[in-house]
Amino acid sequence: MQDATRTALCDALSGYDPLVEVGIGHRPGVAAGLAERGKGVTATDVVERPVPEGVRFLRDDVTEPRTEIYADAAALYALNAPPELHRPIRDLGRSVDAAVLFTTLGGDPPTVPVETHTLPGETLYVATEGPG
Repeated sequence: MQDATRTALCDALSGYDPLVEVGIGHRPGVAAGLAERGKGVTATDVVERPVPEGVRFLRDDVTEPRTEIYADAAALYALNAPPELHRPIRDLGRSVDAAVLFTTLGGDPPTVPVETHTLPGETLYVATEGPG
């Protein structure tokens, strides 16, 4: 991920605190940037992942989530979220009253109602309260 894209994502997400990154994978740059800005960040993934200093990691599967991990979050976000996870992430966010923001895997369109925000090098989707 280019620096301008990471900075733009951090700028867009900085209005929320605390945050949970769903499926951090091998892309800890945004979580690190948010932690450097003083935001509370928890990262989750289905397998153990190393995370940057200042980021808490908890193993979890968003399709069968332990909702207590997400209960205090102002926002859940996912980077490169595959289509099959859009709805589970959105539903989890609704259940804990948190905003849901995500990027997709390039050409994959969102599978839930969203607002679209164009950032340098990326499109950020914000799940809306629409049907589905």
